[in-house]
Amino acid sequence: MADLARRRSPLDGWSLTGAAIGLRELPHLAQLALRGEAGLLPGLPTAPNATATIGELRALWLRPEEWLLIGPPGREDAIHAGLSETLAGRAVQVVDVTASRTTIELTGARATELLSKGCGLDLHPRAFAPGRCAQTLLARAGVILDLVEPAPVWRVLVRASYARYLADWLAAAARE
Repeated sequence: MADLARRRSPLDGWSLTGAAIGLRELPHLAQLALRGEAGLLPGLPTAPNATATIGELRALWLRPEEWLLIGPPGREDAIHAGLSETLAGRAVQVVDVTASRTTIELTGARATELLSKGCGLDLHPRAFAPGRCAQTLLARAGVILDLVEPAPVWRVLVRASYARYLADWLAAAARE
């Protein structure tokens, strides 16, 4: 198991809570890139920009034959080992990309409105329902958006090197 006590997240405990918006970092979520033919694992989403839950993992469809698997913090080694064993002998690639991104969670009645300030996608519930994800730009930073719950609960996966910039932008946009 990964030693979480020794890791430092890009935002190091950052959060911002207001009446209509809550922002917080979910540091060190296990993230594994999976590449191979559809049908590798039962339950993987096959529709573009869809998500699915497979046991403790959240699977995000990124492009044909590529998914991002997200799991609990510190579980990347165990998940990698399990996938390697399950998929042994198949034409597949499993890469631990945990350290490359962090996750910012947005909640509250105005979370979607906040994201819309910096994103060109239509995030209205009729166009972007729970169980959907998308790779896009948010305030000019490349991100993966994942609508986890209709409440709404959004997860924004951002490269570690852009995390502070995006957190500052979100905080400033939330104050407007």
